[in-house]
Amino acid sequence: MYEELPNGFTGMPRRGRATTGNPWAPTPRSAQANVSSGASSAAHKMPNDNPWGSSGWSANASAGMAQGSFALSYAREVDPETEDGPRSFDPDKLRMIPAADRRWAWSEIDLSAIRYNTQTLKARLRPGVAMMAVVKADGYGHGAVRCAKTALNAGADYLGVATVEEAIALREGLVNAPILVLSEPPISAIPLLLGYKVMPSIYSVEFAIQYGEAADAFSMKAPYHLAVNTGMNRIGVAHDHVVEFLRQIDFHRALELRGTFTHFATADAVQSLDFERQQHRFEAALAAMRMAGFNPGIVHAANSAAIIRFPQVHYDMVRLGIALYGLQPADITRSMVELRPAMSVKARITDTRFLPMSEGVSYGLAYRSPGSVKICTVPIGYADGLRRGLSGRTDFIVSGQRMHQVGAICMDQCMFEVDMRTYGTRRRIDPQVGDEVIIVGREGQSIVTLDDMARTLDTITHEIAIGFGCSRMTRLFV
Repeated sequence: MYEELPNGFTGMPRRGRATTGNPWAPTPRSAQANVSSGASSAAHKMPNDNPWGSSGWSANASAGMAQGSFALSYAREVDPETEDGPRSFDPDKLRMIPAADRRWAWSEIDLSAIRYNTQTLKARLRPGVAMMAVVKADGYGHGAVRCAKTALNAGADYLGVATVEEAIALREGLVNAPILVLSEPPISAIPLLLGYKVMPSIYSVEFAIQYGEAADAFSMKAPYHLAVNTGMNRIGVAHDHVVEFLRQIDFHRALELRGTFTHFATADAVQSLDFERQQHRFEAALAAMRMAGFNPGIVHAANSAAIIRFPQVHYDMVRLGIALYGLQPADITRSMVELRPAMSVKARITDTRFLPMSEGVSYGLAYRSPGSVKICTVPIGYADGLRRGLSGRTDFIVSGQRMHQVGAICMDQCMFEVDMRTYGTRRRIDPQVGDEVIIVGREGQSIVTLDDMARTLDTITHEIAIGFGCSRMTRLFV
């Protein structure tokens, strides 16, 4: 059933990286002498307090190198017999410094958890039911290409994305599985769909005809999935107008209906009345299509919550979204299946200080030291996904112990409090600069989850995960 689906190709056009004006581009060998001599003359124009001016820097660097400074390993290779002058850094070597060493804040993605979740949910399906791994929003912040490849290797058959750009990123990452854009793209994106072998969802006549015409001009087929609106009222052809819609576009020889789907609005809700109404509408639409002579192709409707709760709507394929990443789609599913969260968020301490009683911390000074506390700073803030609304309402983990975050979370940094008093059986710890801090994750018996943060902010885990994963923060795969 899947052999005939467009699986892409490895000879995809790859977008080149611009080099003009790139400050990190390697300097041509012939220009190295000019760079070194230019730095020397420019030093006289720099203010005395500029640490990067060649006068002060070269002296300090020379002293450090004489002591075996690690920075020497990033210098350009020179022949001391033929070249004189100060050393210069090799941009190619500088690029080799790991991202997590450039800034002490990062997220870690456990690909074994992605594999486990895929296999666990796949085992709940009837034989022959396919699985679509939904990797939109850069894999819900977990990294679309790596998560897609892991899910496909673990048993997924299809990939779902939200935009054409997301599909292109997968193709350029050499992912060749069938890809469905889960909404109808702009007509101007049709050449990209055809060029990168990506299927769109369709629910407007104008787009369908333009898509078919473009494919026909290149002697290609135009495969698509029909989106049916059964009550979500977001996108799709109205469930009771599906046959009429298909009759308007079915004449086009290039168009090929490969699948039909809908999306449930309340599969995660305790009450199931609205869910059942959508199910009945969808099945009535499918019956009408078949009666009119239209083959709906691959039928799919179940999102993560429906995969777990409602096996009757697994149909030909299911769409595994948030559960792929180990996050429960609803409270009601927690007792039904065990999932493994794939994302953890970590940082290292950049500053520590003892504050006397009543001294404040961060913007607004809303937090005041009670005395006998150590305030530690970590380089992660709301620009990295640690929402400002969590200020004073979340904990971090250090050496297996929970530490309360204090003060307003800043754009780039935040602080937490360490109680330095010793009492009872409490283990006293004394964190230092460079020590690892867990923002989201587990150590020993202590755990802070994305679910915890979502509940505190009265939102869903999707939003928190995407906030961390799609920020400027480095992502490491483990």
